[in-house]
Amino acid sequence: MSMEYKRRKSVIVVISYLAAAALTLGVLAGVYYERAQRYERTVNNSYQHAFDELVTAVEEVDAALQKSVYVMSPAMAGSLCTEIFGKAMTAQMSLGALPFSSQELEQTAGFVSRVGDYAYALSRSAAGGRVISAEELENLRGLSNAASVLALNLKGMQTELQEGQLTLAELRRSQTTLDAQEENSPAAAYAGDSLRLIEQEFPEVPALIYDGPFSEHLTGVPPKTLEGLEEVDENRCRQIAAEFLGVSRGRVHLEGDLGGEIPCLLYAADDEGGATVWVAVTKKGGKVLSMLSSRPVGTAVFTPEAAAEEAKRFLLEAGYTDMQETYHISQGGVLTVNFAWKQGDVLCYSDLIKVSVAQDTGKVCGFEARGYLTAHCWRELPEITVDYTQALSKVPEGVTMQASQFALVPSDGKYETLCYEFKCTAAEDRHCIIYVNAQTGEQEKILILLEDESGTLTL
Repeated sequence: MSMEYKRRKSVIVVISYLAAAALTLGVLAGVYYERAQRYERTVNNSYQHAFDELVTAVEEVDAALQKSVYVMSPAMAGSLCTEIFGKAMTAQMSLGALPFSSQELEQTAGFVSRVGDYAYALSRSAAGGRVISAEELENLRGLSNAASVLALNLKGMQTELQEGQLTLAELRRSQTTLDAQEENSPAAAYAGDSLRLIEQEFPEVPALIYDGPFSEHLTGVPPKTLEGLEEVDENRCRQIAAEFLGVSRGRVHLEGDLGGEIPCLLYAADDEGGATVWVAVTKKGGKVLSMLSSRPVGTAVFTPEAAAEEAKRFLLEAGYTDMQETYHISQGGVLTVNFAWKQGDVLCYSDLIKVSVAQDTGKVCGFEARGYLTAHCWRELPEITVDYTQALSKVPEGVTMQASQFALVPSDGKYETLCYEFKCTAAEDRHCIIYVNAQTGEQEKILILLEDESGTLTL
């Protein structure tokens, strides 16, 4: 057999393999393309379904809001506000399933959250037998007007989607990708324009003052502890940071400014093992807002009880008195203890300080006083009109009361309610806390305690 024949035979074999490989790749490409197309259709259908759910939920919120302005009884008010809350939650879930960034529909998402929370607050008031006030009715009218405009705009976008003018799948890409493709991809550009149009046409929403996180009374409220205090210069802030850490002034260096609701100067100092400890000192008043060490924590040596005692000692030395430990949790060898301030015999949960102790050395490695600086003040407490026996009657049968005290319980709107706090044991040794309003005698809040070797959490 000649060499030329062998060479030609080898070439034929190689070509055959290449042809077979090309055919296989072609088949695989077709299969993967079909799978990709099916996936694309599935994703687009799921987005379309979520958008349809959003449109329906907003329309139902609008309808319920329109009905609410004619309400005359607490029972009907409670029923309608509960309906509004439920539909708003549905709209929120639908928004979460859509490929929109928070910037693209910021006002829409904020409006839905605000409506739901306001309706929830009104439903609670109605459950207590209170009739909706004239101001609240005016707020509902304003929310209804805004919901009507939003529903109309979303309905128009839904029509464009159904007619194929828009494709929600285009919006899976990041905002950066959309911006880069606007000139070359009319569909993507138009989708972005539609979203922006909805936001631009968003009507004015009434200012809501109520017991909830979206209330206007929470906007721009200065920290109570810092009210009336003078600005502190950088030298004094550095000295405060050094004294808090128990080190010389020369070891503390300015790192920069921290903005936000409580403007601070940030300082750094060397910690053990080459780590760094940071301290934030408020520009106004020179109070330590927070402290954190970057030192890795080793194997725990100190028990939670011993670490908690160190946290208490640290707070006293830092000048914080009348602080009561509430809960603690241990994670990664660090025990974090929550302390609340006590005014006489009333525990003020809003005046919160968190102290973290490294359980390998027993030294404090973290401190956070935002809650205390924001809320701490001497309160004019309301009169207690419900006696202990009446309040205890709100603890259900089958639940054993273990301890009790007075407590000021904060709401989502940062209002406070004076309550009897009953710590109880229920079936299967489950622990719970029942708060009974000291003025109305009704249950105000119920917490379930989740307790294990790491500490206590509340639900």
